[in-house]
Amino acid sequence: MTGGLEYALIAVAALWGAAAGGLLPRAAHRFAVPAGEEWRSACPQGHPLAGWLGPARCRACRETPYGTGAGTASGTGAGAADGTGAGAGPAYGTGAAVPVTVTALVCAALAAATGTRPELAVWLLLAPAGVLLATVDFRVQRLPDPLTLPFAATALVLLGLTALVPEHAGEWTTALLGALALGAGYFVLFLINPAGMGFGDVKLALGAGAVLGWYGWPTVLLGTLAGFLCGALYGGALVVARKAGRKTSIPFGPFLISGAFAGLLIGAYTA
Repeated sequence: MTGGLEYALIAVAALWGAAAGGLLPRAAHRFAVPAGEEWRSACPQGHPLAGWLGPARCRACRETPYGTGAGTASGTGAGAADGTGAGAGPAYGTGAAVPVTVTALVCAALAAATGTRPELAVWLLLAPAGVLLATVDFRVQRLPDPLTLPFAATALVLLGLTALVPEHAGEWTTALLGALALGAGYFVLFLINPAGMGFGDVKLALGAGAVLGWYGWPTVLLGTLAGFLCGALYGGALVVARKAGRKTSIPFGPFLISGAFAGLLIGAYTA
């Protein structure tokens, strides 16, 4: 791949990541609830939300500013809290800057490592979902089934289609076996220590194993070890900073995803 084409591909991937990241804040707000609770359907002021994707801004709050004690709006006309249009009100949640920046950087790195091989399209489609999963788990230590299971299924289906396209650099069979192997491994860890490994991590491992398995077993091993190393370093840092004890529960999903990302970058670059 020539230098000009490479830079153009990276730039397009970064723009895609920024655009996709801008759609994540509302989904993160709706999914980031403790286990056992229903997904959020309203903004912090109680106005109903329309849709799952988009900025975390409420148009209805422009008409009813925060702190007035207004109840739930009817959801019609100006009361639809979809955050679209010029009249969007105050932001809720943590805003779009972080997901936009992170998703753009992730997509750019994937493009740089993968080049013009067809599996890049799969990585770019899955990357925003990975960022969303990491965000939700980091906030509330929960990996929603509506995200983890479709993530694994989508990865396997798209990689299966990619295997039919010339010039790909992976194997679908290994992706399938990688998903089963990593999912089984995490399931064993869940059985051994349910307090330290949630079942959501087991489901997420299916998708991570599929992505890593595309480039072979060394990539699966590398990505798995990188995830545990990142988690151990984070937990150790919290203990040293006296912000957590040895038995404090930490979200492992972000580190599982980070390890898979690191393994995928190396696997794609060396394929």
